[in-house]
Amino acid sequence: MKRTHLPLNALRVFEASARHLSFTRAADELAVTPAAVGQQIRALEDTLGVVLFRRLTRNLELTPEAEQALPALQQGFLAFEEAVRLMQAGQSSTVLSLAAPRALVAKWLAARLADYGRLHPHVRFAITAHDAGEVDFTQANLDLALHFGGEPQAEAIHGRTLGAERLITVAAPGDPAAACIAHPLDPETICVESAITLADAGLAIDAAAAGLGRARVPALLAAADLAAGRVVALDEGVAAAGAWWLTAPTPQWRQAKVRDLVAFLLGGD
Repeated sequence: MKRTHLPLNALRVFEASARHLSFTRAADELAVTPAAVGQQIRALEDTLGVVLFRRLTRNLELTPEAEQALPALQQGFLAFEEAVRLMQAGQSSTVLSLAAPRALVAKWLAARLADYGRLHPHVRFAITAHDAGEVDFTQANLDLALHFGGEPQAEAIHGRTLGAERLITVAAPGDPAAACIAHPLDPETICVESAITLADAGLAIDAAAAGLGRARVPALLAAADLAAGRVVALDEGVAAAGAWWLTAPTPQWRQAKVRDLVAFLLGGD
C-alpha cells in the first residue's frame, strides 16, 4: 500500500488495542469511546482484507498476521516520534534562526541580539544573510526574517514594522562635504562627493566615516555611528519608500521565543 493511502489513524488505534488487548483500555488511552475504537478496527480490517483480532469472551487475541506485523508497526511509530522530536529540536526555544540584510546585522541587529543574549544566556542565534527583498520561507527553515520594503503580501506571512524610515545624508565630522551642507554660503567651502561604489548601506556609512564622501543611507542604520560621533547628519532626510519589517509565517508567530524577541526588538531604541 502506498504511503499516501496508509490509514495512519486506524493503525494507531490498532497498535493501542494490540498492546492492551482491550478496546476499552485502548479507548481510554486515545480519549475516545470503545465503540469508536471498534469502528476503526473494523474499517482497518476491511481496508486491509485481514482479520486482526479474535474477539473472545473477556478479551482479545491477535491473529497470527496481526502478531507478526505488530513489532514493525511499533517500530514505525517510534520512528515517527523520533522524527517529530528532531523537528521540534530544530526549532527549540534555545535556538533562534534569523535572516537579515548584512548591513542591518552589522549596524543595528547584532548589538540588540547581544543585549537580548545577556538577558537570556541560554539562547543561541543562527543568522543568515539575505539582502534581496522578502525571504521565501518555503525554501528556508527560519524563525524570523527582517527585510526593507513594503508590508509582506505573501499568503500566511505576517509582519511587524520597526516604524517609518528616512534616508539621511552622513559624512565624517569635519569633512568638506559636511562643511558644504552646514555652511552653503561659505566661499571657502569645497564640496566633495565620493567616487566609490559600495555593496550596502553599512559599508557606505563606514566609507563616509573614513572621509571618502557623503553617504545617503537609512537613518536606522546610521543611528549608532551618529551617536558615537563617527559621522554627522548633513540633513533631516526624506521619507523612504518602505520600512524595516520583522516577518514570519503564522506557525512561527505562535512560538514564544519569536514573540519574545520581536517584542524586545520593537521595544529597543
